[in-house]
Amino acid sequence: MMSNTQFIPLFQLDSFSDEAFKGNPAAVCLIVEEYEDSILQKIAAEMNLSETAYIYVKDFETISSSDTFRLRWFTPQVEVNMCGHATLASAAVLFNEYQVKSDLIKFETLSGQLLAKQIDDKIQLNFPLTESEAIEPDVNMLKALGIQEHEAYVYSEVSQDLLIQLKDAEAVETLAPDFNAMKMIDAERIIRGVVVTAKGDDTCDFVSRFFAPWVGINEDPVTGSAHTQLQPFWSGILGKNEMKAKQVSSRSGELVVRAIQEKRIEIEGYAKLVLKGNLFL
Repeated sequence: MMSNTQFIPLFQLDSFSDEAFKGNPAAVCLIVEEYEDSILQKIAAEMNLSETAYIYVKDFETISSSDTFRLRWFTPQVEVNMCGHATLASAAVLFNEYQVKSDLIKFETLSGQLLAKQIDDKIQLNFPLTESEAIEPDVNMLKALGIQEHEAYVYSEVSQDLLIQLKDAEAVETLAPDFNAMKMIDAERIIRGVVVTAKGDDTCDFVSRFFAPWVGINEDPVTGSAHTQLQPFWSGILGKNEMKAKQVSSRSGELVVRAIQEKRIEIEGYAKLVLKGNLFL
């Protein structure tokens, strides 16, 4: 009976941290054959992490000589178009566990081509920049988030994320949203998630938290994709290009972000391997 059992190589990494049990945990699976989406969704639900990434490979013998891979991401409930921390984890697996020889990995995704390099012990991602525009604040959203005062309220049509600037880092850290109330809001726009942010202290340029109850993630520990929106937002305020960022969730995480040519963003961070083995189907 076991001879017919299929298995999938499985890794779990804590992204945007060089310590275990911090940063944002992501599962990474390498798959050769085309599994039905229902199977991929069940695996993501079984992992019960904010995202599970699937790297498609031709075979396991030629991974090290390949440089282009198809990549998909699933939350426990849905497939998503973009995920930074699971992309970082996927690149770390390919570079460190499968010894990919290329200096640059190309991921083909629902958000287009994403790039990854290994810079010393860090992974550097290259993502499209996400632009935002100011919109009329939704009073119900602010109430559900527990926000009484805010400095800016902007929205990205591309990422479908709200970004709300608060007065200081303490206001971000102590925020206690009502997630059920957030999900009940009849918003004018489709919302994937909400980024709350404020200017940082001596250790970083800005802080943030990310809430996405609409896709089954009340709070994401560290959100790489949100920083494609945060970098241009804070660059306009602080007049800086390269910035240090902290996501101040309970697990916390640190990133370095900078804009480069052709409206792209570089995001750097560590990825700590905490588990590896096989998933049996």
